[in-house]
Parts: sequence; structure tokens; C-alpha cells
Amino acid sequence: MTTLKVNGRQLTVTAPGETPLLWVIRDELGLTGTKFGCGIAQCGACTVHLDGQAVRSCVTPLAAVGDKAVTTIEGLDPAGAHPLQKAWIEVQAPQCGYCQSGQIMNAAALLAKTPHPTDDQIVKAMNGNLCRCMAYVRIKAAIKLAAAGQKPAGKTKEGAKA
Repeated sequence: MTTLKVNGRQLTVTAPGETPLLWVIRDELGLTGTKFGCGIAQCGACTVHLDGQAVRSCVTPLAAVGDKAVTTIEGLDPAGAHPLQKAWIEVQAPQCGYCQSGQIMNAAALLAKTPHPTDDQIVKAMNGNLCRCMAYVRIKAAIKLAAAGQKPAGKTKEGAKA
């Protein structure tokens, strides 16, 4: 048995230490917002935070977590009121939505480290988080919106010109 701190709660799991954190999160804890994409840390769909650092949970063994705090998309803001979550909705970033929890978690780590990133910093930080729907322009817009803390000028909630 292993005790983890996940989304601010101490939880005990029975998985062996070599089990990828992704499967512990999804199968043992029932937190299905973290997605399986590739299984080799190349797509970013499984991104979670360990002590605030973005990591790929599909290749992070349970034994490597230790006493680090794990934050999943469900724990970023349970009410969905994190600035990134609100910005994602505002700019209608997702299409299919499958990769978006990993995108948001990676973006949250970026903004925690660099509150007002440049376009180049956003592109560099988000490199490796793949979106099959090609929503990269809207993802970058959402990150910039969250960093700025304001609505885009001249746009309505639906994204149409005012």
C-alpha cells in the first residue's frame, strides 16, 4: 500500500510501485480527467503536477511520487474557476477536448513559473502537448487571456466580433 497526496487529500492505493501514476489516478482513484494518449510521454494528454511541476503521468512510476503533491485537472480548481479553465471556455479552445486537461495542466505550470509569458515562451512550453484537432491558436489565446486576466477586446463571449 502507498499513501499519496492527491488534490490536497491523503489517499491510499494498492498498486505496485512500478505502476504508472496515470493508471493509479484513473483506475484506483477514479479521476478520469487525466487522459491516456500515447503511453510514451510524447503527447501530453496525461500531464499532471508533482509539487507544481508538469509531468507525464504515463511514464511516472508510482514509486517516484514519494511525498510529492499530485495535482490533476480535477484538483486545479474543483469549481472550474481557475483562470485557465475560464479562459479555455471564453475562447472556446477545445474541439474534441480529449487533450485539453493535459494542455491546461501544462499551461498552469507555465503560468506559475512565468505569469506573463511571451508568445515564444508559450510555444516553447507547450511544445509536446499534441492536439489532433489543431486548436493550437486558441490554446495560445487562452493562455494569453489567463495571463492577462481580461477578456479579449472587441469580442463577445461567443467569440464573435462585438
